[in-house]
Amino acid sequence: MDELGGFLRSRRARISPEDVGLRTYGERRRVPGLRREELAQLAGVSVAYYTRLEQGLSRNASDGVLDALARALRLDADETDHLNALARPSRAAAGPRPRPERVRPGVLTMLAAVGDVPAILVGYRNDVLGWNPMGHALLFGHLPFDAPDHAEERPNMIKLIFCDPHMRELYEDWKTKALDNVAYLRLVSGQRPGDPRLASLIGDLSVNSQEFARLWAGHVVRQCRAGVRRFRHPLVGGLALNEEIMALVQDEGQRLVVHTAEPGSASEAGLRLLAGLAAEGRGRATAQAAHQPPGYGQLDSPRRPFLGGQPVGHTSASKQCGS
Repeated sequence: MDELGGFLRSRRARISPEDVGLRTYGERRRVPGLRREELAQLAGVSVAYYTRLEQGLSRNASDGVLDALARALRLDADETDHLNALARPSRAAAGPRPRPERVRPGVLTMLAAVGDVPAILVGYRNDVLGWNPMGHALLFGHLPFDAPDHAEERPNMIKLIFCDPHMRELYEDWKTKALDNVAYLRLVSGQRPGDPRLASLIGDLSVNSQEFARLWAGHVVRQCRAGVRRFRHPLVGGLALNEEIMALVQDEGQRLVVHTAEPGSASEAGLRLLAGLAAEGRGRATAQAAHQPPGYGQLDSPRRPFLGGQPVGHTSASKQCGS
């Protein structure tokens, strides 16, 4: 229940007494934001009960208490859902160790059919489960094209964001992208409190990335939502793309992420150029593989993407951010 206490303390700290109409009479305060007794007063619960709740000593709070706390703390819908998940961990009890996520063949067919629009498939843990050629070319051109096919070693989006220099350079709005990923991971961790794969991911990132640890300590929670992402692509330069995120109802936690450009924009021209470079690179790689003797270059060319005629090196974020 320490996660619940940390979340409540972080939300108390961001609200001043003046924000909610409480007088302080100029006294010196030892804590930022609301005191426990002030929040308890606003929510209509006893100080002793709220203290036990924040300390993890009171389980299964009622709907009325949680709703009152959410109103007093001015939580949005995502934060309210997170509060409920943390306060009632028994409703999301730990099960057996989850296996790597599986992707339905129909989803892979849909991903390939998207064509010249960059698209990727991401799982609840932020593992990249698949990409089409343009999704690979836009975001992951430095990784082997078949990387998502290896279930135990799939690229992980949030590890790449924090531990891969390529991704840090690729996203012009890297700080926003990083916070969005941390906020979503916080939300999922509340929904799946007993998931050892999530716990391992969070532990690896906390140890190996000070930036992740700092953002994680802020307890920001937020669903993934559509928006505009700006890129500094190493081959085609600046791009401003609409990022649409679609949840797959039949596959809990899996999301299809699609990037599109405004018609007639410079970014649309940039995507067309990238599509041509990617197709040229795949054709070159296929031709080279066809002319190589059996067994030649198994550790190099055919498995490594070629964009614009140059092989792009493979950076392993997993090694940089733990296993």
